[in-house]
Amino acid sequence: MPLAAPARDLSYAIERATLDNGLRVLVLPDSTSPVIAVAVYYDVGMRSEPEGRTGFAHLFEHLMFQGSDNVGKTEHFTYVQGAGGYLNGSTHVDYTNYYEVLPSSATELAIFLEADRMRSIALSQDNLDNQVAVVQNEIRVNVQNRPYGGFPWLTMPPLLFDSFANSHDGYGSFVDLEAATIGDASSFFKRYYAPGNAVLTIAGDVDPKQVMAWVKQHFGDIPGRKVAKPPRFSEPPLTSERRGVVEDALAPSPALAMAWRTPDPAKLTNYLPYVVLAEVLTDGDSSRLQERLVLQDRIVTFLQGYVGVMGDPIDARDPTPFFLVVHYPAEVTADTIIGAIDEEIERLASDGITEEEVQRTVARMVSRYLREVDPVLGRATHASVFEQQRGRAELLNELPGLLAAVTPKQVMAAAATLGRDNRAVQELRPTGGRS
Repeated sequence: MPLAAPARDLSYAIERATLDNGLRVLVLPDSTSPVIAVAVYYDVGMRSEPEGRTGFAHLFEHLMFQGSDNVGKTEHFTYVQGAGGYLNGSTHVDYTNYYEVLPSSATELAIFLEADRMRSIALSQDNLDNQVAVVQNEIRVNVQNRPYGGFPWLTMPPLLFDSFANSHDGYGSFVDLEAATIGDASSFFKRYYAPGNAVLTIAGDVDPKQVMAWVKQHFGDIPGRKVAKPPRFSEPPLTSERRGVVEDALAPSPALAMAWRTPDPAKLTNYLPYVVLAEVLTDGDSSRLQERLVLQDRIVTFLQGYVGVMGDPIDARDPTPFFLVVHYPAEVTADTIIGAIDEEIERLASDGITEEEVQRTVARMVSRYLREVDPVLGRATHASVFEQQRGRAELLNELPGLLAAVTPKQVMAAAATLGRDNRAVQELRPTGGRS
């Protein structure tokens, strides 16, 4: 069977501007459907939290929905949903984002709503107390009362990394959340929620000139504030293996996570081979580890490999981990699984990989990416991340070609760096009496 044609760059139009207050603006016009997406990405995430305030970036995301100068509490939802749209926000390792998807007739509404809360938000003790309780309940539901909750995205960083920024619990401790004050929130807003620390993206059925006029009308008079250059969070590489154990009373079977640090994601030529390698090892029945651990040895019941703390390889700065995660029966030992994984990684590094296997893997990755960016929201979010993290929204169009340029030799070299002496290995052991 002939190999698929190499992926080509996309051709989405991207227009940009920077307001006097520092706000970066991207417009991605597309008249094929009367829908728009508006996204605002702030350069602040879990790694930006100060010691003693773990979980504060996520808590502040919740506070951003509690009202602003001209929009009352919960009215942001009322306006968007009343216009036939939907909205949300999320906190990541290196950014916090907010977005709306609406009929294109409501474009100015979305721009106004985001501008109003960038200008000011309703900070009150009642709102703070309420949202602390909401976040605490979210932690109970998603981490404390769920099997494998937080494993490994919350449990592995303290083992793999050393600095507070990289290793702390981004969801937050209850003690730290309850200690948050209005003063903390006000300082956080002034420091990070400045126009110059944000990227605004509007994608969909819009007239770029009209959109830019609305952006200047609603965002242009927000005072600019000095924005500090994002700090570097890099750490020295590991020189010996680190091992750890976490216990889970709700997990029905043991689990294991292995993690290595990747090269700086800003240097895509060095970084993307690791993204491809994760897919080669774990994506689909023909992947290396699926074939060995699941189909041949039958020693694991679940297998996953990915790059990035939260599973998205494109949305984080250095340092970023490469993860392998498995669940397995109680009668199998962790060392048996580790040994099999080591053998497969070392085999790939020494024996190599064919051009056909790499192209097949990249074709799946590009196909998935095309599905992600086809909706206007996916296009807006990816362009925002590329602009916010790398200053180049144009990577939205270039990523398929960059993935297609990854060679078997680069994948082989990436595998060779996943050694036994530069990784962290964490076992999850059930303690609930079930096997």
